[in-house]
Amino acid sequence: MKEFLTNKINNLPASATLAMAAKARELKNKGIDIIGLSLGEPDFNVPEFIKKAANKAIDDNYNSYTPVDGYLDLKEAISKKFIRDNNLNYNTNQIVVSTGAKQSIANIIQAMVNPGEEVILLAPFWVSYSAIVEMAEGIPVVVNSDITTDFKVSAKNIEKKINENTKMIVLNSPNNPSGTVYTEEELRNIATVLEKYPDIFILSDEIYEHINYGVKHFSFAEIDSMYNRTITVNGVAKAFAMTGWRIGYIGAPEWIAKACTKLQGQVTSGANCIAQKATIAALEAEVSQITYMIDEFNQRKKLIIDLLSKIDGLILNNPDGAFYIFPDVSKFFGKTIMGFKIENSSDFAMFLLEKAYVATVTGEAFGCPDNIRISYAASKENIIEAVKRIKSVLS
Repeated sequence: MKEFLTNKINNLPASATLAMAAKARELKNKGIDIIGLSLGEPDFNVPEFIKKAANKAIDDNYNSYTPVDGYLDLKEAISKKFIRDNNLNYNTNQIVVSTGAKQSIANIIQAMVNPGEEVILLAPFWVSYSAIVEMAEGIPVVVNSDITTDFKVSAKNIEKKINENTKMIVLNSPNNPSGTVYTEEELRNIATVLEKYPDIFILSDEIYEHINYGVKHFSFAEIDSMYNRTITVNGVAKAFAMTGWRIGYIGAPEWIAKACTKLQGQVTSGANCIAQKATIAALEAEVSQITYMIDEFNQRKKLIIDLLSKIDGLILNNPDGAFYIFPDVSKFFGKTIMGFKIENSSDFAMFLLEKAYVATVTGEAFGCPDNIRISYAASKENIIEAVKRIKSVLS
């Protein structure tokens, strides 16, 4: 019955990460022992102090519709967090709370990108960026990179893609799927280029800011010349293990914040009342309250790199943030293993799922067709067993 649907929805790709997770669940339901390394979801429980805040909100009978742009006390907590962690001054009129950072990103793109306008994406990029741009009838323009540059894109190569139709550039550091963290110097180099093009806006997705291993996070809007052109996106899903609570937020020029509020008012209205109250507790806490998770992710990263490095054919780097490894698997293209012909990274990911019972995600979805994404937001036991299985089928 596709003929009754819009061209927009018929042409819209399904999320590769969610599709792989659904396929893995399907196999699990058949009794197959699948190890899921496809979703970017911390396996920790939500910290107790955050749960207590949620319980208090329930006991205090928070159950009504919330303001479209978020509770004022939450926006005040976000404003203080921006000052404390990012050296950014956003007043509460510049902040909009949404149902996850994904909605924040969709709000921005829908509010700012006209049909035919171009949005520059730095590959590898999060799977939904390109789809969200296409839903706005914008045109995604990809700047490529690969593992030899640690998946970093130079300011020079970005400038090559800029033209009169360029409306926006999306930055994501620490990066999903590569774990790459851009240094302050590298971001300032990009800003130097963008200073020549005052009509281009910057969406800076900083959802993984706290999950880094030595390279200090730097917010793009800290650059004075970029502040009035940058929309900073963040949320509590990753660093606080609150993926299902669905709270994201932006700090932006006030006119952009108002536009996003106007749009959100016609789509979902305000975000969940209990989750918002819990988020206040999360953001008011010292970052030291969650460093135990960051330290554990770092240990898992070292473990999985050590194990994967012993598999011939995988090309690895050592990322500085997030909780993903993004190996180059192109040496396996054109090979047939266990009767399975591998032509590309999508085939490789499906091979691992069907033969090793390990769920990963193809790099094609992230704009890097030679790679696959492996999440190490899983227990060490599962990481060890998963790599054991992968090594077995590949050898």
